[in-house]
Amino acid sequence: MVQKGEYAEALQYGTSIESKYAEDHDFLFIMGSIHYIMEEPRSAIKYLDRAVSLRPDDLEALMLMTNAHISLKQRQEAASCCMHILKVDPGHTEAKSLLGDLQD
Repeated sequence: MVQKGEYAEALQYGTSIESKYAEDHDFLFIMGSIHYIMEEPRSAIKYLDRAVSLRPDDLEALMLMTNAHISLKQRQEAASCCMHILKVDPGHTEAKSLLGDLQD
């Protein structure tokens, strides 16, 4: 469904199976990603935060969570995500750039 761009249907299906996959990192990341694509950053953060709690070094989830916080104008939370990314990968250029912008 996601590959076909059927995001609303994918969210509906994901919600129906969520209790079964509540601790599955990949499921949480996919649900967070879909919510982000659907311009629902608060819901995206809810899922991505859970995904990162399972895999704290998941740079992709952390970047997506950073962007969701930025879209909500939550600069401090976005900066915190960037700092987490830089702890994992000190050379991460996008996180460095965003953090610089957020601290201005």
